[in-house]
Amino acid sequence: MSKNREYTKGSVISKDGTIIGYRQMGNGPSIILLHGGGKSSQTLMQLSMALSDEFTVYIPDRRGRGLSGPFGDNYSLQREVEDMDALLKKTGSQYVFGTATGGIIALQSALELRAIRKAVLYEPPFYVNETEMNNFNDISTRYDQYVAEGKLSSAMVTSSEIATKVSGDELKPPYQWVKYLPNILMKLIFMTVLEIDEKNVKDGDLTLKELIPTFHNDVILVNETKGTIENFKDISADVLLLNGSKTFLFLKHSINALNEVLPHVKHVEIQGIDHAAAEDTTGKPEIVAHEIKKFLQIK
Repeated sequence: MSKNREYTKGSVISKDGTIIGYRQMGNGPSIILLHGGGKSSQTLMQLSMALSDEFTVYIPDRRGRGLSGPFGDNYSLQREVEDMDALLKKTGSQYVFGTATGGIIALQSALELRAIRKAVLYEPPFYVNETEMNNFNDISTRYDQYVAEGKLSSAMVTSSEIATKVSGDELKPPYQWVKYLPNILMKLIFMTVLEIDEKNVKDGDLTLKELIPTFHNDVILVNETKGTIENFKDISADVLLLNGSKTFLFLKHSINALNEVLPHVKHVEIQGIDHAAAEDTTGKPEIVAHEIKKFLQIK
C-alpha cells in the first residue's frame, strides 16, 4: 500500500464542454472512484492509496468542485453519466466505484455505458420509500436555506438530522451523540470544525466551506432516481452492493431494493462500519478496499 498522497493530475472534456479534472495514482487495471455529496476527490485519497498497489486509480472531482468545471445550467444525472463516459474513454477503465450519490452515478453509467464491466456501490441513496424521501427533502430544503443565508454551521446541524429524522431508525454508534446534543452545542462544534478545517486544509484540497453548498446538487440526483429501480433489471455489468451494519435504515432499504432487481449482483454487509466508511478521516477505507479487490479478483 502506498504511504503518501502523491498523485498526478489529468482532465477530460465532457460532452457539454465541461472540464472534468481527476487525481491519478498507482499501477495496474484502471478503476474510477466517485465521491458522494458535499465531498470531492480528496475524500477518497486513503481508499485510493489502499487500491493503488493493484490498480491505476482515477479519482475525479465531480463537476462543480476543485479540478472540474461548474455544474452548468442543466445539471442532472445525465450530465454525470456523460462525464463518466469521457473518463472511461480516456482511462480505458472497465471498473467503477461510487459511494453515496457517487454510487447512483456509477450504476446509471453501468446501465448506459457498456464499457463498464463491474461496478461497486457503497450505500447509494436511491429513492425507494416516499415517506423517507419526503423527510430527506425537508431536511435538504432547510439545509439550502441556511447555506443561502451564509449560516454554514447551522446547515451542518441540519444535515445531521439525516441520521435521526429520515427513517427514525434506532441509532447506533457513532451517531448516537447526534440525538442527544442540543442544537446550540452542535452549532458551536461545527463552527469550530469549520475554523480548524480552513486553517489545516492541504494543498490541492477544498475547504468544507467550499464543499458544503455542493450538497444541493446531489439532492437533485437522489430525487431523479424516483421510480427508476426497475430500469436496472436490464443491466449487464456485475455489481457489488456494499453497506455497513451501522448505517442508516433508509440506505439499507435502498440496498435491499437494488439487490432484488439487479441481475448480476452480490451483496455484502460489513460489520462495524457506517456510511462514511470509504472516506478519509472518519472512515475505514482499507476495509472497503479489501471488498473491492475480492470482487474484482485482484490478489
